[in-house]
Amino acid sequence: MRILGSLLFLALLCKTSDAFGSKLSAFASTRLHATTPPPASVERTHITLPWSSIKKELKNSFSLTDSQISKYELLDNDKPALLKIYDDMILARSFENSCNQEYMKGKIRGFMHLDNGQESIPALVASSIRPTDKKYSYYREHTHALASGVAPGAIMAELMMKETGTCKGAGGSMHIFDKDTYFQGGWALVSEQLPYAAGAAKSILIDRGMGMSDNAKKEKEDVAPPEGDDRISVVFIGEGGSQNGRMAEILNAASKDNLPLLVIVIDNGRAINTFTPDIAANSDIYKAGEHYGIPGILCDGSNVVDVVKAGSAAIDYVRKNGAAILQVHTYRFNGHSPADPEHERGRKDEKKWARAEQDPIKIFEKMVLVENKITQEELDSHKKSIVDKVKEAVKFADASEQPPVSLAKELEYPDAPDTDYNLKVAPAFAEAVNKRTISSEKMDVVLEHIEKLRGKSKAGEITIGDAINLAVHEEMLRDPTTTIHAEDLQAGSSYDIPKLTQQTYGKLRAADEIIDEGHFIGKALGEGMNGYRPIVELMNTNFGIYGMAELSSAGNTFATTGGQFDMPMTIIGAGGTAPNQSLGAEHSQPFHAYVMGIPGLKICTAASPAAAYGITKSMIRDNGPCFLFAPVKMMKESKGSVDLDVCLPLNKASILHEASEASVRGGTAVTVLTYLHGVKEAQLSIDSIVEEGMDIDLIELRALKPLDLDTIRASLSKTHKLVILDESTKSGGVGATISAVISEEMFDELDAPVKRLCMDDAPVPYASSMEVAVVKRGSDLIEAVIDICT
Repeated sequence: MRILGSLLFLALLCKTSDAFGSKLSAFASTRLHATTPPPASVERTHITLPWSSIKKELKNSFSLTDSQISKYELLDNDKPALLKIYDDMILARSFENSCNQEYMKGKIRGFMHLDNGQESIPALVASSIRPTDKKYSYYREHTHALASGVAPGAIMAELMMKETGTCKGAGGSMHIFDKDTYFQGGWALVSEQLPYAAGAAKSILIDRGMGMSDNAKKEKEDVAPPEGDDRISVVFIGEGGSQNGRMAEILNAASKDNLPLLVIVIDNGRAINTFTPDIAANSDIYKAGEHYGIPGILCDGSNVVDVVKAGSAAIDYVRKNGAAILQVHTYRFNGHSPADPEHERGRKDEKKWARAEQDPIKIFEKMVLVENKITQEELDSHKKSIVDKVKEAVKFADASEQPPVSLAKELEYPDAPDTDYNLKVAPAFAEAVNKRTISSEKMDVVLEHIEKLRGKSKAGEITIGDAINLAVHEEMLRDPTTTIHAEDLQAGSSYDIPKLTQQTYGKLRAADEIIDEGHFIGKALGEGMNGYRPIVELMNTNFGIYGMAELSSAGNTFATTGGQFDMPMTIIGAGGTAPNQSLGAEHSQPFHAYVMGIPGLKICTAASPAAAYGITKSMIRDNGPCFLFAPVKMMKESKGSVDLDVCLPLNKASILHEASEASVRGGTAVTVLTYLHGVKEAQLSIDSIVEEGMDIDLIELRALKPLDLDTIRASLSKTHKLVILDESTKSGGVGATISAVISEEMFDELDAPVKRLCMDDAPVPYASSMEVAVVKRGSDLIEAVIDICT
């Protein structure tokens, strides 16, 4: 007390000396931040970071001068700004405390993750991040949303499952989204938000390069961003999550493309409950960008003023120069979730000590009182006002109604399954944007290329790969918001699907990617949330296994956000398993079956150029995520014509061959469902089946999800027998799903059990002698048709 009293006396004596007062303030702040050492059981290292050390780092890593840094130091004596910081911290703490109370009452359910002790981060966000900046957080995001300007009542209503919530009650605690403030999640899978934020940052660059911006509905219009556009994308992540490989990938992307991306690492020393140094060799995440030329800085989260000063400097750096990392050392006062048992060693002692010694709110209050910057009465008044605001939010949420049952199905797809994509109108600005972004020379080249492909189609000589490439070019010209991502893109990838895209549309719209599908599917998702229409070419669809988290979230996004965010994304690749393809197990997996269980995805197949062309065009126009599988062994082999300029439905099967009337009357007709390479196998088997006195309705399952049950039912009403030639495994395969649906909904149409010809559950061997036992083919189909008819 004697020390603090002396400091106050000196401050009063020296009020006329700004220079001395500034030094005194820094000294008092240092003394106030000196804490009682933690007990021996607490392993989390306490850091002491005086402003002089942070300032030195800003000079060394960010190349800032004393003069540039001085403008941030004005915060020390800016009373309105300090009160705003206090308001934002109290709002965060009060809101989280109310969440905990409502959770204990049973009004908030599921998983919930509170942010108490880390209030310096939302204070920074509210201070220096703008409503037009893109924000991507993780599952502990309530306070980040509040600081971004999302209404407290809407957030609380979301947590309480109410229709007035940010996402109409569809998202919950871990999925707060608000389109108006560009608060774009709330993502529950650890680290998944990293590539999404990189994609959002890329969308800012595309806006600038294309001369487009968002209108009031957050849709693209032909209006250039304002001069000096300095929007950024911000991503929040814990120090545990930042050990994920996605971190290195986005740092690479940020460096390569000079993305306006700020990574805020919230370092509370706990990966869930595990002491992070137990599992991570390097906790200095702010240094992770050094190889990529990306600067970083570390701050003590208990000193909110220093966090806001240094964080604002980092944010301004990103606005002018490119990516940066801000690591904030904090202590989280709550467990991972309210149900957390916290059995990890030292955790309870750590929380007890941190609440007493590392509370950013208490430390701030002491600092401003000791330095006579704010009075106790002012603090009390502001706190009461904020607490009342939170009470009103709880009251609003309590009084709101839960969403209707019907909303769940309404949020399945942005565009209805029976949408006619031919009726969708192209953007009015297409011609103007193309003219200013594609040179006349490049336009001449791509138009000549398109005409060559159309000529091949008219001659019946276009391949599946070329048909998709034709559709891609036509759609990219029709709608300049269409982008494309692929490995080996400049060279056309393996089947020419992205051929000439980068050469025509440039690197902003046609991105050659690192070899990690999850990374560029994730970036595409970020673009899709921000007004663009990304295409992702996978080369081989099995490589999509790397992107299961991103694919899952793409499927969920429209529903999880309560319909706020469409997710236009077209994923295309060659896949499947042809008889005797000799590619081994990893290139022969039935990835189409793996993704069937992801809600919100439309999944199609195309075994001909005509199907590939028409489906690709429709998928690019769809406002939700779509996945087209093409047969890997038929990409260049299958040739034909396409119905030029026509979109095909995404919910319809195609009848490729109809059984004769005689076979139907004689009871020797069979419905055969197949797709991908099975189409070729079945078509080559028809003559042999007819020679045996039988015939088939051959139905190509161009739509795996949603399934065209009407076409199947119409055929079964004639044949009453069903064989499925399935290019997926017996367990969990496409055929298993279809067989179950048929048994449940069309059982009365069956005269015999459904016969499934599916891949064995064993991995697909390389050697043909073994592979024949795993992969079904035409000979198996002939045998099955004979068997079911006799």
